[in-house]
Amino acid sequence: MTIKDTPEEWEIRATETPFVGNKTSVRTDDVVMPDGHVARRDYQVHPGSVAVLAVDDAGRVVVIRQYRHPVRRKLWEIPAGLLDVPGENPLHAAQRELYEEAHVKAEDWRVLTDVYTTPGGCDEAVRVFLARGLSEAEGDRFDVEHEEADMELARVPLKELVRGVLAGELHNNCLVVGVLSLVAAQNGDGLEALRPAEAPWPARPFDS
Repeated sequence: MTIKDTPEEWEIRATETPFVGNKTSVRTDDVVMPDGHVARRDYQVHPGSVAVLAVDDAGRVVVIRQYRHPVRRKLWEIPAGLLDVPGENPLHAAQRELYEEAHVKAEDWRVLTDVYTTPGGCDEAVRVFLARGLSEAEGDRFDVEHEEADMELARVPLKELVRGVLAGELHNNCLVVGVLSLVAAQNGDGLEALRPAEAPWPARPFDS
């Protein structure tokens, strides 16, 4: 038996968009269930995101600490951001986010994993990249505002992040998924077996 997610789309009898925000919206679909009944499903429509697990030559991961208002917490996270332009190449978006949030560039890029963050209530898809061969970016630092103006930056050993994840001390989904995926890859077929940086992404097709 092959364990693999597969595309499928059930009949939608009616749909509406009761809320449209700056970056996301809320959609309501009336979906036909397998028994023929129609059930209403509300969910957030999201453009998609990228995240970067950037690891330096000393095995430390670039992390940022940022206030997240919905959960009333300051979370340690990895650099991440929205796919602002439809069809945008996720690698280019990831490179931009690493530059803007950490002022770092990387020579080696791989796809670490692809995830849906909360598929029961949101269609957000995230591609998590592994970036290695780090160096300081040239030019001026990106001007930050709002929550990012209070952002902290650090480099933390991978082992310490794993400990924090398993101890329930670190909660950001991209950090958790990225850190544990990296350990799994290291203990499995190795990092060279990871997908190339511009591997196809059916959840968010992009221009090369």
